[in-house]
Amino acid sequence: MTEVLELPDHLECLTCGHEWKPATQAEEAVAERIVKDAYGNVLINGDIVAMIKDLKLKGSSEVLKVGTKSKPIRLVDGDHEISCKMDGMAIGLKACFVKKVAG
Repeated sequence: MTEVLELPDHLECLTCGHEWKPATQAEEAVAERIVKDAYGNVLINGDIVAMIKDLKLKGSSEVLKVGTKSKPIRLVDGDHEISCKMDGMAIGLKACFVKKVAG
């Protein structure tokens, strides 16, 4: 769309006449992806998580055992939502394999 008319309170397509409000920064912050652990608890950057089942690491003979706790996590985009360190290894995890640890 190259023919967009910018009005004070909305935008309008000159080709089809469609009108919409531009997204504000507050609306974009609300639209952020919410990541939940296996039990539905919302995860945020800096949380500590623990494994809920044994998980074999691809390309290695290492296994993350049930109850293994992470260092503070960082949420990232992609298939593996969590980036953290466990047992001295930097790994990416899916949120469905962890639970949030209180504290």
